Amino acid sequence: MIKIFLFTFSLTQLFSQQPFNGMTLYSPTTGGGGGGTFNSYLIDNDMNEINSWSHPNGAASMPYLLPDSTLIYPYRVSNPSMNSGGVGGGISKYDWDGNLLWSYEIANDLYQHHHDVEPLPNGNILVIVWERKTSTEASLAGRQTLNNSLNEIWSEAILELEIVGSNDVNIVWEWHVWDHLVQDADPSLVNYGVVADHPELQDVNYGNAGSNQGPGGPNGDWKHFNAIAYNENLDQIALSSRMHDEIYIIDHSTTTEEAAGHTGGNAGMGGDYLFRWGNPQAYGRGENLNHLLEDQHGVNWIPEGYPGAGNLIIFNNNYTNNNSAVFEIVTPINENGTYTISENQPFGPEEPIWLHTGGFHTQMQGGAFRLPNGNTLITDCDDAYMFEVTSENEVVWSYDYGGGQSFIARAQKYTFDYLGGGFPDFTIGDVNFDQSLDIIDLLFISDMSFGFNYNPTPPADFNEDSSVNISDVFLLLQFILNN
Repeated sequence: MIKIFLFTFSLTQLFSQQPFNGMTLYSPTTGGGGGGTFNSYLIDNDMNEINSWSHPNGAASMPYLLPDSTLIYPYRVSNPSMNSGGVGGGISKYDWDGNLLWSYEIANDLYQHHHDVEPLPNGNILVIVWERKTSTEASLAGRQTLNNSLNEIWSEAILELEIVGSNDVNIVWEWHVWDHLVQDADPSLVNYGVVADHPELQDVNYGNAGSNQGPGGPNGDWKHFNAIAYNENLDQIALSSRMHDEIYIIDHSTTTEEAAGHTGGNAGMGGDYLFRWGNPQAYGRGENLNHLLEDQHGVNWIPEGYPGAGNLIIFNNNYTNNNSAVFEIVTPINENGTYTISENQPFGPEEPIWLHTGGFHTQMQGGAFRLPNGNTLITDCDDAYMFEVTSENEVVWSYDYGGGQSFIARAQKYTFDYLGGGFPDFTIGDVNFDQSLDIIDLLFISDMSFGFNYNPTPPADFNEDSSVNISDVFLLLQFILNN
């Protein structure tokens, strides 16, 4: 039996993993502002349309399907109060039949929604907004230069919206970058300090404060947040900043008052950065070789029960010349929800644990999501191209919506039972969800049992003893040989 097992294990490269059988959701749009007719589509692996929704405005980012079959859609308003790449301004909620249930716009003198939103399990929605700061406010915070003729800087904030009625909200929690600044230029100010001593804070003088160029003309866009994700188990939020080539994690367990300070919450750090990665030179540590992200967009946690659970997936737009890449990284998280960082050193890890690159590149948006069978769904925004790759970097599914006229910010694939909630229905042993128990499943379970590449998933527990180990491998092998 051992000889047979070793023989089957050597056949890994002779078999192709199947694409995950699910429902892909996407919202193609064009480069214009608001107004017109736009659609969101939900399709199966054969590109058959399962459902669609119509919208009067183009997408600001990606749509989200909720387990109750409603759709959250961030969109671009016709007259934004602040205008730069990824501008949005509105969020709508639709039922399955396309009826508008709720809509709300954030495009005022203080705040302007842009890019992404994140629906929460409690029904609230996290929203990324630019927060306008005047030259006086910038000076009082220690900012030395502004790089735009508007003479202002657009900081970033996260607002948690509770839906009220059909067109209103309550802001039930908020977080502001401006509450977590450090600077080393003006010793007379309270936020004066050594930047490298404070990786938990934002150097107010790092990077340009906007420009006089861009899709909306002169702007004060400083950090350009472009993606937000939530981890319910940790009660933490992940963010991506294109301008600073960094991703961040902050604590959501805080009150709004605690989020404005440096203590409180599960991690005890208030609203300070718990973790940051991609460009440690932004906080005065590391070298150029540690600068691993460039213009990245999507960031999200791999869900519990999926291969790589708890790791972060990042879409790195400019990995090399004319090549984007998808990174999977293991964060140095501690049991109390903080993240390890050594004195005078940058946050780890030193490199991704997995990456996929080659044959795709986008300057705008883009993203990737891990699937239950270990595959990863990737979206090339500029080319409106979606494709699925295995952990061995084999493309097993693709859909080119492009033709040069459309963009797709990010697509996401849902399980067919998603609208019922929970981990996908599965057959014990069918690890890759292809409705067959075969050598591919055997190889996956073998990898999981030895801790190689994959974390255990529920279908891998063939003997149903709540543990994935060598016993599951031999029992599945015996089953295959006898059937």
